Amino acid sequence: MTAPRRKTTTRLANWRMLRSGLRVTGLLMTGLLVSGLLLTGLPARAETMPVSDFSAGPPNGVYAFPSRTPRTLPELLRGQGEAAQPVGHLFLPADTGQGKVGAVVFVHGSGGIYDAMLGHWPQAFNRAGIAYLALDMFGPRGVRSTAEDQSQVPFSADLADAYAALRLLATHPRIDPARIAVIGTSRGGIAAWRVAGTRLTASQKLPGGLRFAAHVMLYAGGCSGGFRHVVRAGVFGPAPMLWVHGEADDYTPIGACREYAGLIGQAGTPVEFVALPGAHHKFDSDDSRFILVRGAQRTREDCPLQFDVDSLGWSDRTTGERLSPEAMAEVNRSRCAALGAHVQGDRAARDEATRAVLDFLAKVYAR
Repeated sequence: MTAPRRKTTTRLANWRMLRSGLRVTGLLMTGLLVSGLLLTGLPARAETMPVSDFSAGPPNGVYAFPSRTPRTLPELLRGQGEAAQPVGHLFLPADTGQGKVGAVVFVHGSGGIYDAMLGHWPQAFNRAGIAYLALDMFGPRGVRSTAEDQSQVPFSADLADAYAALRLLATHPRIDPARIAVIGTSRGGIAAWRVAGTRLTASQKLPGGLRFAAHVMLYAGGCSGGFRHVVRAGVFGPAPMLWVHGEADDYTPIGACREYAGLIGQAGTPVEFVALPGAHHKFDSDDSRFILVRGAQRTREDCPLQFDVDSLGWSDRTTGERLSPEAMAEVNRSRCAALGAHVQGDRAARDEATRAVLDFLAKVYAR
């Protein structure tokens, strides 16, 4: 059923309502709240160097680069938003003289930078000959965690920063622009699959048809709830996706993501899905404690909400009914929102996930 076209002024009013009163992002998302308890063991901060691009071929280091902070998806689509300077931790593999290398952009979740982002993951990728850029989107914006207030950093800013990081890495003389993937965890996993969207990518006017070569989601959010995009042919591009999820995840339940990944695959995007038996949310953390995050706002697997990236409106996917922001908020309150979930690092699950990610990227980069 085709929904009637809404006036632009109505759309803008709806987005303003969401920003000011509903705080829908904080209520809709699954598995986005990563406890500050997990932010231990980070290395001392290196000096941050501002750059406009990587054309000079800078070495390993911490770099601030240009981006922006769109408050809403329409602002992202229009190229709007206040100027911002997210930070990227660059880790380059040894130069073997074999030519340009592939790279990954790593997008964190609601807890910001965490142990494995600056330890396990860069080591694993560099050993495989892959360059690695870990994004810190929150710190430069004066935020440590969005766990209890997702509105502190708009979700659209995650997308803007991911695209800005792609643009940045593509200018490094050691990196092949055609072999840059994105990987995200939890809230960052939402960004990782959303930047596969054809409309969003086209709106960024990236040079020379630049786009991410692959999308990797670890315990991603957004598979149910108000960020879940309506899937149809052409909504997502042809770059392959890998979803890795713990079967014991009660923060972002695996069932919703397995079903959603299947729909994306049926619409034409190559999709692989890896389930990790017994693994919980945040399985890649160094912290193996089984932690109950009592105030974690999560979304039920059977939440019927979905978002149409073309019309910029919500609907009930079980009935097809278009929903006003008020109706969407009520559906979320009565049928979607829940509290409490667990997180736990799991070395065996992380090792299995790492092998799956590296095998997947090896296939992608060989094309």
